[in-house]
Amino acid sequence: MNQSVVQIENYDNKLLSKSQKEFNRLIKKIEKTEQDLVEYKKATTRIQGQVQRDMAPLRRQYAEQLAQLVKIMDRAFDSDFFKNAEKKKLSDWIVKNTFSLIDDFGMDDLKTIYDKHDEDGFDATNQMANEEIGESMREMLKRMFGVELDDDADVSSPELLEAQIKAKMAEKQMDFDQQIQERQAQRPKTKKQTEREDKQKLETTNITKAVRTIYMDLVKAFHPDRETDEDEKARKTEIMHRITEAYEKNDLLALFKLQLEFNRIDRNHLDRLAEDQLKYYNKILKQQAAELEQELEQLQMALQAMSGRQSYYMSSPSQIEFQLLSDIKALKRDIKDLQKESRQLQDNDVLRLWLKNYKIKKSRDSYDDMFEMMF
Repeated sequence: MNQSVVQIENYDNKLLSKSQKEFNRLIKKIEKTEQDLVEYKKATTRIQGQVQRDMAPLRRQYAEQLAQLVKIMDRAFDSDFFKNAEKKKLSDWIVKNTFSLIDDFGMDDLKTIYDKHDEDGFDATNQMANEEIGESMREMLKRMFGVELDDDADVSSPELLEAQIKAKMAEKQMDFDQQIQERQAQRPKTKKQTEREDKQKLETTNITKAVRTIYMDLVKAFHPDRETDEDEKARKTEIMHRITEAYEKNDLLALFKLQLEFNRIDRNHLDRLAEDQLKYYNKILKQQAAELEQELEQLQMALQAMSGRQSYYMSSPSQIEFQLLSDIKALKRDIKDLQKESRQLQDNDVLRLWLKNYKIKKSRDSYDDMFEMMF
């Protein structure tokens, strides 16, 4: 990474103070996170396009090929060639592999086949599964966060569930804050509490003033209203847009960069910053760094989810893109393998041999496990 233009230099072997070192560290951290955000946003556009262009059609192709195999299995079930024990295995495989095709890909034409092999039927099974998932989520939320969802809460999708959780957490926090305020209002404040509150208010005022001082310096220099030259007015209007955007975001680093860019301060100005100023600047920079890191983390999670891979080991867009390419190649191979098996299993003798090795179990079989991993 290039040396930051906003740094307190160590001239003449002068040792930097703790606050000066913290200032430099936070500036570097913010700049690094901003660079990562730019990289991830570009990667998001690339990966989103690749998923839609390459992965989504392959997923659909895999599902359609699996649907063909479901129909082959169903026809085999209807034939007189197979014994009852073998037909039981066929039904088990059909039920396990058809559910996802209907639920995830909307292949409602397969409901007739599913209902033939599951006495409860798809609709009842799907409703029961959603209720079980909803109940499990309610129990988990109650245990982990002390949050109880309403009985009629819609948790049919991750987005709806997240919205319900946020609403309940916010409601719980408001109740908690209100209780604290009521308790505090009922008892007189101690001298220490009053002093602490006054100190916090003063710090908040000084932090706001620290940013506003830089902002007002730039506004005085670049406000376009009194400019008579149209070209210069247009230039200052553009600069003011940048200044206002940085101020509204409380982006101290951007304001410093604007001061340096337009010679409102020189590098020596940073070296001469007083310790009390640095203390307030560092508080702002620390908050800015935390907000940027949170934004980056959310972007990383969204990108991993988009690619179908959620792993802490994939720490860069290039790793995610590499894994996506590997998944695309693997999916192409799986489609070919599935096509080959579909052709082979149309032979009753081959299918009988396949059924001999097929074991009925409560958990989903290998085909379904593979299907779940891909979708």
